[in-house]
Amino acid sequence: MKAVLIFLKNAIFNRYVLALAAFAVWMAFFDKNDFFTQQARKAELEALNEKIGYYRQQIAATQQELQALQNDPGTLERYAREKYFMKRPNEDIYVLPDSTAALPAAK
Repeated sequence: MKAVLIFLKNAIFNRYVLALAAFAVWMAFFDKNDFFTQQARKAELEALNEKIGYYRQQIAATQQELQALQNDPGTLERYAREKYFMKRPNEDIYVLPDSTAALPAAK
């Protein structure tokens, strides 16, 4: 038992083990690329990848809408009426506010 304790004492106070421990502590806490910074960057990367996926879906939907607008006159007319409130000369347009947005908040 005494031999094991002497071995552990010598191993712990060995200059190479101390140098390795000091290097590990420095890299884990004090370096500009420490563990916590890496975790923050990883979270940021995941958020950016989610945004990339969202924008790719939006681009695909917009391209599909563009194809429909270029190839179908009925879709073009519907789009102009809904987005820009365009009308034919003999028509009247009534724009009603959104029912949920028009109501004041209840107290």
